[in-house]
Amino acid sequence: MADGRAHAALAPTPRPPSAWRWPLALLSPAGPRARLTVLIFHRVRPERDPLFPGELDAASFRERLSWLRAWFNVLLLDDAVEALARGRLPARAAAISFDDGYADNHDVALPILREMGLAATFFVATGFLDGGRMWNDTVIEAIRRTSRDALDLAPIGAGVHALGSMPARRAAVAAVIGALKHRPPAERDEAVAHVVEAAGAALPGDLMMSSDQVRRLAGAGMGIGAHTITHPILASADDAMARREIGTGREILEGIVGRPVRLFAYPNGRPTRDYRARHVAMVKDAGFVAAFSTAAGAASGADARFELPRFTPWGASAARWGAHLARNCVTTIERAAE
Repeated sequence: MADGRAHAALAPTPRPPSAWRWPLALLSPAGPRARLTVLIFHRVRPERDPLFPGELDAASFRERLSWLRAWFNVLLLDDAVEALARGRLPARAAAISFDDGYADNHDVALPILREMGLAATFFVATGFLDGGRMWNDTVIEAIRRTSRDALDLAPIGAGVHALGSMPARRAAVAAVIGALKHRPPAERDEAVAHVVEAAGAALPGDLMMSSDQVRRLAGAGMGIGAHTITHPILASADDAMARREIGTGREILEGIVGRPVRLFAYPNGRPTRDYRARHVAMVKDAGFVAAFSTAAGAASGADARFELPRFTPWGASAARWGAHLARNCVTTIERAAE
């Protein structure tokens, strides 16, 4: 009994969320030496998804926002970019962003953000608004909803996949998306149509926001940023298509929200692999104020404004999230244009 009590007394005490404020303040001070942490999310589901149980749902998103609010000074991304350029960020500066334009951003994430008194910026791919669906979600939903026990996708170079369990379907989704992601858009779309035909499943038409939902986000004080029209991997697109996707996507959004759209996020967003230096130049030429990759790191005032990093911590505990965010403040940022 005494040994058990001694062992319990020596057991580590869980770190309370507020304990991360001090190390983050050291790593991300106020003023000219400040660093801006930008978090990136995609979906917030109403409830846990059995196909992707690790993805955020309403409860886990609310919990993570409570950690962010305890650790950081959370700013709207437009304001944070301006303060970063002027050397006037507060200590522990952070901003929240979402990519793509999923309907659950409006239906699930927005009420929680408002409940917490926080704002986020939503980078929207305009071609999927009002009933559209991204190609990767077409693959996901085809595999999720098919009644077939296996899919033979060898004719499109995407393998043969058993689908007898949720883990098997999850593995099939990852393999098929990985096989198609970096193909030229027309070739990829043709392959996706083959997946749909092979699966033989009815697909949803309500995954993405409507134009009115985007307007309501803007009206609620949220930021709206451009994310192209059809979310192409810019490195796989020809230059004429890339320019059209960058510039026209912005024009469509400005028409929806009735105000300037100043920020851009590169689709997929990995420097060099997903976009290259010439795409950085296109974004500058289009008149954006800043642009964001999905490279890890926290931006300083000296960083290139058209390749600002964003980061998604992983893990289910406050301790893991805090540790990842602290480490992210000192991560070397990868860029396509030096």
